[in-house]
Amino acid sequence: MNIIIKNGTIVTSGEILESDILIENGIISKIEKSLNTLDKLDKTIDAKGLIISPGGIDPHVHMYLPTPAGYSSDNFNTGSIAALFGGTTTLLDFVTPRKGQSLTDALDQRISEAGNSLCDYSFHVSPIEWTENTENEINDCIKAGITSFKVYMAYKGSVGLDDTNLQKVLKVVGKAGGLVTVHCEMGDEIEVLRNQFVSEGKIESRYHALSRPAELEAEAVQKVVDYAKETNCTVYIVHVSSEKSLKIIEKAQKSGQKVFAETCPHYLLLDDSKYNGTFKDTVKYVLSPPLRKKADQEALWDNIQKGVISTIGTDHCPFNLIQKSAGINDFRKVPNGAGGVEHRLTLLYTYGILENKITWNQFVDITSTQTAKIFGLYPQKGEIAVGSDADLVIWNPEKKNTISARNHHQNCDLEIYEGFKTKGAPEFVLKKGEIVIDKGELISNRTGLFLKRKIK
Repeated sequence: MNIIIKNGTIVTSGEILESDILIENGIISKIEKSLNTLDKLDKTIDAKGLIISPGGIDPHVHMYLPTPAGYSSDNFNTGSIAALFGGTTTLLDFVTPRKGQSLTDALDQRISEAGNSLCDYSFHVSPIEWTENTENEINDCIKAGITSFKVYMAYKGSVGLDDTNLQKVLKVVGKAGGLVTVHCEMGDEIEVLRNQFVSEGKIESRYHALSRPAELEAEAVQKVVDYAKETNCTVYIVHVSSEKSLKIIEKAQKSGQKVFAETCPHYLLLDDSKYNGTFKDTVKYVLSPPLRKKADQEALWDNIQKGVISTIGTDHCPFNLIQKSAGINDFRKVPNGAGGVEHRLTLLYTYGILENKITWNQFVDITSTQTAKIFGLYPQKGEIAVGSDADLVIWNPEKKNTISARNHHQNCDLEIYEGFKTKGAPEFVLKKGEIVIDKGELISNRTGLFLKRKIK
């Protein structure tokens, strides 16, 4: 399909310019002012008054995640549809093997599960144990196009690693030139607090937050930063939520260590007052790490400005109320997670750009370009340039909405941003040069592709 986009304002991580874009066979072929072509066009889009940015890349989603409460409520199809409505065209999900399952078998299974995704996709693979085969399996995953691996310092009863095995993963991945993403919470200490609260009859949602204090996130960040330095491994700290953690990350970055930080919109816009109320009101905010203080929110915004935080993911992992209700008498049984993949860009536009907390260029950088660069997708993704995939969002800066479980597209009856008013939304979303969202309507069901990545 050949498309020309005329009269729009193009925004990338580095510039803002008035120009037209010619797309041929899914690829951006020309970017010029007053572009005229005699070639046969399938469509012309007049983007006057609209803003064109690269398709969003969400570095952190959990579609079709198995838990004791059942799978997370979005599978790859429903979750990717929600993503496209919000302007995100590429997803990075996770491969979490069963105990005893090889990483490569788990990767093959996950690729199959993601086959109905409408977004392009790739994965971070999680070693959840260390065996005599793990090193070879990590290297086989790299050969198969996976360059990033996820480890958990919490959840040691299921997917978490102890310190010895964490260091082994860092050493092997560092040697191969890959990257390790890390869920930083001190798992053993958290378990003590969780069990103590329940033994005292403290079972409500707010004790989920109190059992996972910011100090235990920061202590884990410090530990993994130290381990990464010893093993010469690049690390990426997922869903950073606290000011204490940011100070450690900034110090490491200033020393020259390769440490990246990600945060999520819910840590920027919600705080721990959400844990006050009834079970139904509070349980949708049970996620890990939990919501923090307003001072932490301010620190997160500040560190986006400073460049300490490189990316914004969503940790999209929604569960319906009936699933969350597994923990009505014990917060430990609530499946952790919430949705957000659909709202990331509109929330950051409304409460970031329009409130002068970030610029348009920073918006593009943290929602697309930096993720593409860090995870080996650039310049195919995350950029508006000749030769890049034509994954584009054409923004209507005036479009207004009120977020609600009644009008969102994720497959969930809960909404953590219920009642949030937004301004600015995608008018058109293009994926590989095909219009998939046209003025609020999904008009294509073409599935996405598994993206193989290479070590830089």
